[in-house]
Parts: sequence; C-alpha cells; structure tokens
Amino acid sequence: MGDASVVVGVARWRAAFVTGFVGLSLLKLLLVSTLQPFGDEAFYWQESRHLAWGYTDLPPLTACLIHLGERVAGHGLWGMRWPFLLLGSALPWLLVGFARRAFDARTGWQAGLLCLCLPLAGSLGVLAMPDVPLTLAGALAMFTLLRAMDEDRLGDWLLLGAALAVCWMSHYRAAMYVLAGFLLCVLTPRGRVQWRRPGFWLAMAVAASGLVPLLVSNWQQHGAGISFQLIERNPWRFHADALVQPVEQAVTCTPLLYVCLLWAAWQSWRRRGCGGPWDVIALLSLTFIVVYFVAGLFADNERFRVHWPLPGYLPLLAALPALLNGSASVRRWRVMAVGGAMLALLMQAAGLIYLALAVYPGTAQSLGAARIVPTAFVGWRESADIAKAQLAARPALLVADNFMMAAELDFQFDGRREIYTLNNPLNVKYGRAPQVAIWERDETALRRKHPGASILLVVDEFAARGSEREAWLGSLCASIDNLQPVQRLSRFEGRKSVAFYRGQVAPVLHESHPEDCIARRGYIHSLRLRAD
Repeated sequence: MGDASVVVGVARWRAAFVTGFVGLSLLKLLLVSTLQPFGDEAFYWQESRHLAWGYTDLPPLTACLIHLGERVAGHGLWGMRWPFLLLGSALPWLLVGFARRAFDARTGWQAGLLCLCLPLAGSLGVLAMPDVPLTLAGALAMFTLLRAMDEDRLGDWLLLGAALAVCWMSHYRAAMYVLAGFLLCVLTPRGRVQWRRPGFWLAMAVAASGLVPLLVSNWQQHGAGISFQLIERNPWRFHADALVQPVEQAVTCTPLLYVCLLWAAWQSWRRRGCGGPWDVIALLSLTFIVVYFVAGLFADNERFRVHWPLPGYLPLLAALPALLNGSASVRRWRVMAVGGAMLALLMQAAGLIYLALAVYPGTAQSLGAARIVPTAFVGWRESADIAKAQLAARPALLVADNFMMAAELDFQFDGRREIYTLNNPLNVKYGRAPQVAIWERDETALRRKHPGASILLVVDEFAARGSEREAWLGSLCASIDNLQPVQRLSRFEGRKSVAFYRGQVAPVLHESHPEDCIARRGYIHSLRLRAD
C-alpha cells in the first residue's frame, strides 16, 4: 500500500507539471508570435545579418540562433524567436531530470513545477536574448557535473565541457559558472578529488574551445568586447544604492519564495560535507547569489540586472522540495513554500499579461491600462510604416537617432535598406558604438559617404532619460542641416513619442545653439500640449 501511494503521488505531481507546462507554453507561444521586438532583440537580429566570430557586446551564439531561426522559418517574429522558445521550454524538463537524479521522482516533478512558477525561469524563451542559451547550458552543466562526480564516466565529462563551451559562446557571464565550479573543487572534499580525474581535465579542454570565438573577435576588435564588459560599463567603486539588490530579488522571486530559497541555500551549505548532491547545490547556488551581490555593490548599476542570479536559484528549486519532504519540524517552511509558489505563479501570470498589453495596445487603451503598457515593445511597426510612407513620397537616406531605433527600423524593413544611426551617447552606454562603426552604419560613415545628402531622421524622443534627453535633442542641429519636422507618432498619452524630420547630412559637425534646435523645441512644445 505504501509503494502504491508513492506511485500515485508521483503521477499526480507529474500531471500537475505537464498541465502547467502546456498552459504556460501556449501563453509563451502567443507572445513569441505577436510581441514586437525589444530594442536589444532587434540589435541581436542585426548581428545575425552580419555573422562573425563575435560582437562588441556579445559572443556569437545569439546571432547564430537567430540566423538559424530565420533560415528555417523566414524573417519575422516567429523566425527570430522559435529557437529561444525551444531552449527556454527545455529548462523545466532539465530541472526535473536534475532533481530526479539528486533525490527522487516526486522531488523532480515538484522542482519542475517550481521552475514553471518562478517568473524569470518560467518566462524564459519569450524573447531572443543571450540569457536563454546561457541559462539552459548552465543548467545542463550543473546536471552533468552531478553525474560526472558520482560516476566518473567519459560521456558525462564530455557533455559537461560542451555545456560550458556553449556558455562561453552565449555571454561573458559564463565566467560565473567557471568560478562556481572552481570553488566547488577547492572547498569540498568530493570537489578536490576531481583534480585527479582525467575526465575533469578533458571537460576543461572542451570548455576552453568555447573561448575561441571570444578571443578571435576581441583580437579583431582590439579588445572592444572585453573592454566594455569589464571596464566601460562598470564604475568599480562602491555605490550604496546597490544594497537594495536583495529587495529587487525578493520582488522578482516573490518575497515568500525568495526567503524559502535562501533557507534552502543555507540548509544545503550545512549539508555540504555529506557529499552529493548537497555540495554541488550549495556551492553553485551560493556562488551566484553571493558573488553577484558583492560585485553588484561596485559594478554596473544602470542596466537591468535582476536576472543575473537566476542560475543560482535553479539548484535550490530542486533542494527545496527535498528539504520540505522531511520531518514535521519543517511544516512552517512547507506552508511558506506553498504560499510562495502560488504567489510566484500569480506574478508569472501578471508578467505575461503585462507583456500581452503590448500585443493588444488598443485593448489596453480601452481598459484604461495605457499607463502600464510596456512601451519598449510598442510603436516600432507604426514608426516603420510612417517611414515607408515618407520615403515613398520623397526618397532620402534613412537615419535613426540611436542604435535601438536603427535596429528596430532595420527589422521592420527586413534588412533591405541602409539605415544609419547618429552618434548617440546611448550607443556608447550599451557598448554598441564600436559594432555600428565596424558595420559602417554610424554617423562618421554617414558623413564620409553621403555629405550633404537628404535624409529622413527618425527620433525616439524618450530613448534618453532625464536631463540627457533635452541635451541630445538640442544637439541634433549640429549634425543635421536644415532640420524640419514632418510628422510625429504619439501613443499612450505621450509615453511613446517618435518624431520624423527632414534635413541634409552636415559635412562636418558645426556650432549650434541647443536651446534653439527645432528637435528640442518640438519636444518641449509636445509636452506642453499634453499638459494642457
């Protein structure tokens, strides 16, 4: 009877997981097929049209996946994103396998359910972003490391090396996986045994092959990628505002589940001396959580970062149900974990609905939800339609005021038109200025190739923030002669505003009066009209 009860329990957890997986996959499929590109996504798509060893912001894998997707399914949202949807959908199943290997079948399905609930993990694959292959390959490395340490089989070591190589080809943050593995092999008894195993060194050799594209691309680009990731984007000085990171993580994971995951990390650390799987779970999870917190106190504090510790939570999603399946003494934590999982599921649904508002902006407007529509996903198609109409009426060169707008227009034009970008400070801030210069699509190339040419300038008026916005708009008259407004796209009570101007390429930058520039005055005038 006891065995039958266990089998029935496992079947119920498996059914719950499969039901949740199918439902979530259908929602993700809708968003993948209809959500307009995010700015970074569009730039990665541009990179997929210029395949190379690497780029000034990323290694090559993201661009290669987009290139493959469009070769199979054609240009468009589906073609760009389906490989990432496939990879993101594999993550919960991989976590099921990890937890089954580490503990038992019931824990496996419970861990998979928690993965579906955790917002950053469950939504993975909706966008064509480098974190998708990075996170999946990192989870595969975690799984194969657990098996290799237990069984020391050549196939597991080879798979571990391949997974780490994929991490290196996905993002520079692959270094964190290597650091976590190094600490595991230094701080735990089982880890120190691995230094004497030939399979371990074979895995490291295979993993090192993933560094080849990074080395070649940085050599070709005179170190632009490494310089941006390690120096330009990071102040490397203490900033107290980063102490809010635990609050950010609690909001991202939901507070109850976040506390439960930290408790699981502590319990895993206490058990690390017992061997597998606790040593692997403890070192891999705490490395990501602690090191990213400490680094965040000194590193980049201007860009989105809440997704960085996600790989550290994945092994804890497996450890948590195993810890809670124990004695009655953890009943309080069991109740908290169930409540946290339910709250996380609600937050997951809210996040997907939030993105859906961008898919159906008309519905959002009628529901009075316009002020919460994610404007980063709206207006690009309409902007391209206006640009097409303007160019059909009066041909000219197409120029965007920043790299994101240029990439979005390029995506909508299917790469069939030369689109230049001005030397916006945002291009430097996000590490894209050197790459645009390599493609000869920057302002320097525009001035060299087309001095005095007629242009249609497309300006995303809200791309820059705060005081930087008016300063940038006021500087446009120094780059473009005879700047004249022709049309403006304004959506959601002015929260999305794109202005279109005619003009000529200034052969050289010249003196101008920013306060008198028509672009700055037009922006201020539009603000006053909205206020009235």
